Amino acid sequence: MASHADVWNVMQFWMIVNQPAIAGHIVEQGVGRIFIDLEHLGKQQRQGHLDTWMSSHLASDIAGVRAVVEPGRLLVRLNPWHGGSAAEITSAIAAGADWLMLPMFRTLHELESFCTVVDGRVPVIPLVETAEALALITQVARVPGVAEVFIGLNDLRLSLGLKFLFEPLVNGLLDRAAQQLRDLGIPWGFGGLARHGEGLLPAELILGEHRRLGSSRVILSRTFHRMATSLEALQAEMDFGTEIAKLRAVEQHWRTASPAALSANHEQVRGIIDRIVSGA
Repeated sequence: MASHADVWNVMQFWMIVNQPAIAGHIVEQGVGRIFIDLEHLGKQQRQGHLDTWMSSHLASDIAGVRAVVEPGRLLVRLNPWHGGSAAEITSAIAAGADWLMLPMFRTLHELESFCTVVDGRVPVIPLVETAEALALITQVARVPGVAEVFIGLNDLRLSLGLKFLFEPLVNGLLDRAAQQLRDLGIPWGFGGLARHGEGLLPAELILGEHRRLGSSRVILSRTFHRMATSLEALQAEMDFGTEIAKLRAVEQHWRTASPAALSANHEQVRGIIDRIVSGA
């Protein structure tokens, strides 16, 4: 069985961005992976009633970001498996994608079909965000071509009929998935992260849960960067490197925390989530 130490390296922060100037800057400040989001099919229908991210990224954005980001750091999320997936896969790889992500799959067949077309040209990250995919997570992680797993909480919340996207932290769902992924020794991550001290569930508490569960990937949420659309706007809004450093300090704290401290943090998280769900 893999231990936490086997799968927990330094937390890798991801950020969804398609502007080359921003991408180059934030990688220099400690972002591990740039995330171009080409998922459009069905997203408006699923999440249009929620205050969630709706991407306007284009396939043509890949080449521009590729030019400023070193190899290994460029992740592209494509559409759910559909009739045009093979062409989308080929186009993304040709443009320079280092990793491909498949969202909104419900069956192993969809993921296996996606990986078959990719054919080992780049690693695949399944985005587990349906109840069906979560139930199959061990088999998902074993599909040839899969290198990492990411659990997406927005659509998973909808699929499971939950009130708050972080409920899986306290209802046992993420604990079970984490144990299965740790047993396989596969890198994985979940959810989003706001700035230090911000959010209904503060980033410092969420990072403690990542450590407890053995997760090592997280997406910097749109509230983190305030949806900046240019490097000038980002720099006017924040000192990006300082904000990353704050998260790194919290991460280091949890890396050396005792099991009792992690358990106490979990109970604090549970209390906050229970209050949010109950409307208290």
